[in-house]
Amino acid sequence: MTEKTAGIRDVAAHAGVSQTTVSHVLNATPHTRVSEDTAARVRAAAEELGYRPNRLARGLRTQASDMIGLVTEEIATTPHAGRIILGAQEEASRRNLTLAIINSVLNPEPEVDAAQIQAFLDRQVDGIIYATVYHDVIVAPENLRSRPAALIGARDSAGAIPAVLPDERAGAAAVVEMLARAGHRRIAFAASAEDVPATRGRLLGYLDGMQAAGLPSDDLVAAGTADARGGYRASLELLDRFPTAVFCYNDRMAVGAYRAAGERGLVIPADLSIVGFDDQAPIPDSLFPTLTTVSLPHYEMGAWAVSKLADLIHGKDEETLLAEHPTVLACPVVERESVAPPRLGSPE
Repeated sequence: MTEKTAGIRDVAAHAGVSQTTVSHVLNATPHTRVSEDTAARVRAAAEELGYRPNRLARGLRTQASDMIGLVTEEIATTPHAGRIILGAQEEASRRNLTLAIINSVLNPEPEVDAAQIQAFLDRQVDGIIYATVYHDVIVAPENLRSRPAALIGARDSAGAIPAVLPDERAGAAAVVEMLARAGHRRIAFAASAEDVPATRGRLLGYLDGMQAAGLPSDDLVAAGTADARGGYRASLELLDRFPTAVFCYNDRMAVGAYRAAGERGLVIPADLSIVGFDDQAPIPDSLFPTLTTVSLPHYEMGAWAVSKLADLIHGKDEETLLAEHPTVLACPVVERESVAPPRLGSPE
């Protein structure tokens, strides 16, 4: 015998409310006057009865697919992308939405590929998220503006699409502040030679921090490739200038800084403090001593994009206001074992 599936009528009877009220609560209908107590009672009744919405029937009635498309610009193959996707997926589940993903190739130009957007539009998605880590500003095609949309990691050149970005500049400045507070005066920066937004933001943050602390930085910056080899070479160059701390552009460069310090006979952190950026698992916890670094809010950006997109779809947020003022999320310092006060008598 087939088990009967609970419907809206059953939920309404169980909660002691009208079917209209149940519909408003479970579909998060905007601008309705349902008390939180009533809404909680409806949700509890739906859960107790095992109610599941008939998406096909609802879609035919409302022309909504309850699906959001996420276009990633090659970040689905990077170590960071998993957190963005996880944040987006968990928020989509919480909102009773389906998340579909297209992994696009890295675009050297700031123009978004309209064909990738059209692939989602052909599937009748309710909204689209575009995620990139390569450009400060992107040029959105017209078809991206045909649905509610949100950007992760970049801003829209026309200022028409809501965006969320990491505050890498403030995160880098916070590292310098932490090191200065520990007593360091010669803080070097192993920068990336690649011209991307993160390179510029982190260098500016380092310079901000040094200026705020009243510390010189003229001879304490060296650039290399954004990997362990580049970090090793940049750190060797910097160690000739006798820093007491080296702040690296990313955790991979910090791996090279550890090697350079070892070759010079320096003990971390007793002789040299080292800090990374990205909190890229499993690097920080795999180094000895474990690496102090800065965490990028990938999970939070993914969740923010889905949350704001869902609100825009249901008319609960103001798109123009969100687009004109991109959201910037903090990049907190994650303190581990690689930072200590400088030895007495260290070069200043």
